[in-house]
Amino acid sequence: MATVELRFSALPEHVRTARLVAAAVARRAGVDEAVLDEVRLAVGEACSRAVGLHQNSGISAPVKVALIEEEKQFSIEVGDEAPHATPGDTPGAQDGDAEIEEDEMGLAVISGLVDDVEVTTGHDGGLIRMSWPTTPPAAALV
Repeated sequence: MATVELRFSALPEHVRTARLVAAAVARRAGVDEAVLDEVRLAVGEACSRAVGLHQNSGISAPVKVALIEEEKQFSIEVGDEAPHATPGDTPGAQDGDAEIEEDEMGLAVISGLVDDVEVTTGHDGGLIRMSWPTTPPAAALV
């Protein structure tokens, strides 16, 4: 199992770098070329979401991205340290409702791009795990 880990300041300009690294590692892991755009878009959305959550919460901790190459599967985990609002946390707070709605929209985009996605959230942060199947490299022709 090979893993590449990225940590970057919660700034929008770093999302592009995370997308490029994710696509390169996914290609090397054996993710189908036809799916690489989806990988880039999903990672971009997940990282942008994490950056927004950190900025909105005033968190200076870095956004964490793990690129995990396993047998027959490539996974990307994007983690944040922002407390996640849930309906009912702040009764009547319009800003909280807007944040929840924006968060749900980002997750809907990711779910539309990735068949295998898991989202866990809590008051101490969240994690989005996305996975794609890989194909073993073709045997060298002699």
